[in-house]
Formats: sequence, structure tokens, C-alpha cells
Amino acid sequence: MGLFWCSVMAMAVAPAFAHPKQSPPHHQDEVTYPGSVSIFTVPAAFPTSVFSSYYVKPGPTNQPQPVLYDPVLNITFPFNLTDPKHVPDSNDDPVIYPPPVANLSDATGEAIVSAAVSEISRIFQSNDTGGSNTCSKCIAALAVGQMVAKLAPTHFPTGMVSLCHSLKFSTYSSCELTYGPNGSGASWAQILAYADVAGLDGKYICSYLRKGTCDYPTVQSVKAKFPKPKPKKPAESRRSGKTVKVLHLSDLHLDPRYSVGSEANCTSYMCCRYSEPPANGTVPEISVSAPLFGYYKCDSPFYLALAALQSIGPLTGTSSKHPPAFSLYTGDLIAHDDENQASRAYVEASEVAIWEMFKAYIGGPIYTALGNHDTAPADYEAPHAIDNNSTLGQQFSWNYDHVSSLWAHYNWISPSVAHQAATHYAAYAVSPPHHPNLKVITLNSDMYYQHNPFALLNSSNPDYSGMFSFLIDELQAAEDKGQRVWIVAHIPTGWDGGSAMPNSADYFYQIVERYSPHVIANIFFGHSHEDQFTLYYKNNGTAQTKKDALVTAWFGPSMTPLQNLNSGYRMYEVDTGSWEVMEAYTFYSDVGTYTNLSTSSIEGAKGGEGPVFKLEYSTRAAYGPVVNWPTDAPLNATFWHGVTEAMERNRTLVELFTQYQGKSSAKSKKCETEECAKAKICYMRSGSTALGKQCKSGYGSVQ
Repeated sequence: MGLFWCSVMAMAVAPAFAHPKQSPPHHQDEVTYPGSVSIFTVPAAFPTSVFSSYYVKPGPTNQPQPVLYDPVLNITFPFNLTDPKHVPDSNDDPVIYPPPVANLSDATGEAIVSAAVSEISRIFQSNDTGGSNTCSKCIAALAVGQMVAKLAPTHFPTGMVSLCHSLKFSTYSSCELTYGPNGSGASWAQILAYADVAGLDGKYICSYLRKGTCDYPTVQSVKAKFPKPKPKKPAESRRSGKTVKVLHLSDLHLDPRYSVGSEANCTSYMCCRYSEPPANGTVPEISVSAPLFGYYKCDSPFYLALAALQSIGPLTGTSSKHPPAFSLYTGDLIAHDDENQASRAYVEASEVAIWEMFKAYIGGPIYTALGNHDTAPADYEAPHAIDNNSTLGQQFSWNYDHVSSLWAHYNWISPSVAHQAATHYAAYAVSPPHHPNLKVITLNSDMYYQHNPFALLNSSNPDYSGMFSFLIDELQAAEDKGQRVWIVAHIPTGWDGGSAMPNSADYFYQIVERYSPHVIANIFFGHSHEDQFTLYYKNNGTAQTKKDALVTAWFGPSMTPLQNLNSGYRMYEVDTGSWEVMEAYTFYSDVGTYTNLSTSSIEGAKGGEGPVFKLEYSTRAAYGPVVNWPTDAPLNATFWHGVTEAMERNRTLVELFTQYQGKSSAKSKKCETEECAKAKICYMRSGSTALGKQCKSGYGSVQ
């Protein structure tokens, strides 16, 4: 590498399907509907009273632009923040770099970057780095990059963009947006400055930046430490025989920039967005005109969000006088905007808009876990420990302070719980009103998300963020008090293994096993946009049998149709003694019908009709008969494992599950082969990344 660079660097599912395809003996006709109706047609007219005023009023050919006042920040967000015709390509958010280890001039910094880019290019073109494989080259290149991040951090993004082009880094959009100074270049300077590039961090970073450069690391299990051993004979919770209703909403992804009439079937992200007409005055051809209520390749417009919310009361039997005991929201409020189109203000405005809508239609507290899109930039959240909770560790506190204060403002959590959330990455623990025997623990799962680059730091320590220590402390307190617990998070720890960091998922699995089933009653995730579940077993899932099944993780179906899905949500009926799910109803709306809704007389038209939401299925009616499940038994992990065993005998059950997975979307992928069915059953039994990776890949999603 030369003297200069040397001196610088010195700084399975085994059973076969024994039986042919059969018709599953589910009996949806026998369902007792939880609401006053099983099908609800939403009124066509927009419920304007939800917001006090509008920059642009709702109409048959346009989405509304409400005037949003933030009661926490005491500001009114400007119209240009969400104006569909003028989407920004930059923002004024603070750009935070790691502190440099030396005071260098701009000229010197630029020279260091130029030399580093040349050196890294040379590394990838040569074989003198201790090995000819690309992983060893990448690790050597990271050492050079780390030097730049430490010496000249403000110039680091320039080098990243250059290398992104030449080495073909992975990006969501472009090299400039992903790694440039107006994108996430400053965050990458932090990550490289603090990473153990020669160790496990380096392998993860190389795998992230350029897939295939290094093999994705397998799990390196770290034994979790608990305050007390698991009781040999823990007390069993008793059912009260009384049930309450709990809503589960997820992944709304509100798009305030949705443009009615724009291209809904585009070939590049995102669809249903306004585009400037050609300069020559010609009218661009549109294959699918974006409907008023949304489309398969688009995030949720205001019209769809409020249509879904209006359907909840009639379909679930809840109201302002008879609200659910509480509701869960498992993350992702914000649309899938490119990095340069989002901002802190955009996130804050979306949070206010969504919770104002929720407050208008859902009574009782709403307990929220932040998703990977509920930040700016999306996916990025830094652990406090990166610099001992100083400037870098606090760089995302603007959002934690904001959401926790909003939740307290709406009286969903107390000021003391809001303080806990503000200091724990927006994670908190709370007992719902009138139900002190239950504790709901929300987590910020971005801390273990594979696509959060900050999660690659100190990756050998799965609890580097402290999130799992927080969870253990709350679970131990619950065990000591005899409480039941629901864990609420966004990112699943298992399924096909494509979401959670391997070591973190393994650590979480250990925690679940320690406190299940006597403390943890249920786990709730979002993120996939699909209707799924996964199981946790004793002994890290090494024996996947009915007697070893501990607890179920329920994945909330998304409200957004993106991608190729229908819009949906779920409601549980839950025993107030054991906090086990006794019944689960899933509701959906066929997005494919939205193009047929007439917009000519929608706004203000008496008798006009909007989307139809309906009961898709009752879990007990769909799956209970195939396992001969008693009518008074909970839908627990034993039940769900029995369902997977029934699926092994009857592949048609897997096809039914797959239909529900996409919320009965006509565009969802089907599962009609034995290989696919085996893979899906394997995912259902995989509560960790390591277990999910052992399954046949390629069948995890129906999108």
C-alpha cells in the first residue's frame, strides 16, 4: 500500500406431504361477526371535519392538503412541505459528521479523499492484500475509508459517491442520494469512523455496500444475561372468561403527495406522483390513472386512510362509546419517499396528520412502535453508545421527543411513560387503563434492522443499543409482579431471515424463551405488509413440536396497498385474565376495484359510494376445524403449530394461507408447489434470522 498509507492505517422441515391436496375444512359461513355488519361501503364524500382547515380542499380529482398544526412544536406546517406538484429534492436538516481527529484544511481533506479513492481502486484491482478474494479486498478498502472518515469526515461523502459509481455499491435510488452530502453520506462517515472494520463489522458493511463482496455473516450467538433464572414451576395465568377487543393496524405509509390522475403503474419508484408535462406540450400517455382511493403500486392517499378508519367501527363493533380496550400500531407511518424528498419536518407533519385521523375514529389509547420509515433518513437510527450518548448518540432524539410528547398529548401514555420513551428510542412500557395485569412493551426494532447501517456497528454485541436490556428489565419486573406481557415491534426477528441482524435475532429469541409462556402472551410485528405469523420454541427452535411451542408473533397486515396487496387491518378478541388471543378477525378492501369507482360525483354527492371493506376471515373459523381446536381454547402457539402440521398433510391449507398473506389480492403470488409449501411452513416455525435462513429462500413474500 505504500509507506504513506501504511502509516495512516496504523491509526427444515423434514416431513414430506404424505397426502394429496384436499379442500381445507374451514367454515367461514359459521363466523359470528364482531360488528354490526360484515361488509361496509365507505361513504364517497371526504370527512372534512377530521381537519380544521385545508390549503387544498378534497375533491373528486385531488387529494386534500390539510393545514396541520403541531401541538408539541407549536408550529403550522407549510403547504410546500407536501405540495404534490413541487416535491423537494433536498432539505435543510442538520448534517452531522463525526468529529475529526485533526484540524485539516479543505485542500488537504480533498487531497486525502482523492488519494483514498485511488488507493481503494488499486486494492480492488490487485491481489496483494493478503488474499485474492473480494472480501479481503473490501476489508482492506474499509481501513482506508475509515482513515478518511476520521481525518476528513466532511469530505467523506464525495469519496463514497465516486466509489459507489466505480464499484457498484447497493443503492435504493442513486449513488448521490444514498451516499452524497444531501443523502446519507454523513451517516456513513460516522459508521466508518466507529466501526471495527477488521472484524465482524467490516464483513457486514462490505456485504451491505456491495452484495456478494463478503458472505453474509452467520449468527455468532452471545448468551443473554438475565437478573434471575427462569422459575422451574412458574405460575400459570388464568383466563377470566371475559374478552375485550384490541385493534392491530400497521404500515399505513401515508402519502400526502399522492396525485390523482398521475401514472399509477409506473416503472420507477414511486407511482401516483405528479410529473411535469413534456416541454413540447404533448400529453403523456398514462397506462393506469391513479384512482382517488389508491392503487397497488402506491402508498396510501388521505382518501384511503380515512376510508379504512371509517370502516373500523361498523366492522369491529367498536365506537366512541364502546372503544377497543386499546389499539396497536406496529410501525411505518411515513411514505416511501426517496432520501432527498423526505425531511424531519415531513416526518413530523405525517405523524401529526396520521394521529389526528386515528384520534378522530379510534377511541382508547393507541400504542405505537416506530418503523424503519418513521425517521429521516429512512432506516437510519444511531445507538446512544456510539459516542457515549453525546452529539451522535442523540442525533435522532428530535423524533423520540416529538412522538413521545404527541402520545402524551393525546393521553395515550402518561408524562412519565413519555419520558421513558424519549430516552429509550421511543420504546416504552405501559399498562392499559383498567388492565394492570397486562404490560405492553414497545421496541424500536430499527436498532436490529439489517438495513439500518448503524446496526452494523459493534455487531458482535447484539445489545449495543441497550434495547434488549430495556426489554429484559421490563420483562423481569412483569414476572416479579405476575403480569402478562405483549411485545410490540416493527421488524420481525424471523420468518425468512431477511430483516433482523442475526446476532440480535438470536438474542431476542433467548429473551423470548426465558420469559415464555408464563410472562409473554403474544408478540406483534409489522413491516412485511403481509398477513403472517411465526412461532418461537424451546431450546432455540431445535425441537419444533407442539409441546415445545412457546409463543406466537402476529404480523399486522398493512393498510397501504404497496406492493400489489390489498388494504387491511385486524381486530383481536382477548381474554382479560391470560391476555391470550381467543379470536382474530382480518378485514380488507379490494384495491383492484378502486379504478371503477366513479369520481365525477364523489365529493359531496348524496348516496355516493367509496371503497368496500369487508371481513376477510376469522382465524378460528378458517383454521380451527383442521386441528379440531376446542371453541374455548386460545389461538396460542400450540394452536398455530397444529395448523402447520395440518399444512404438512394438506397443501391446500398453505394456498389458503398464501391467499390471506396478500389480503386476497388478485395480484399476489400463489403457492402451488410442494417446495413453496415446505418453505412457508419452515418460515412459520422460524422466529430468528438463523432459523429462517435454513429454509428454502424465495417464497417469503407474495409481492
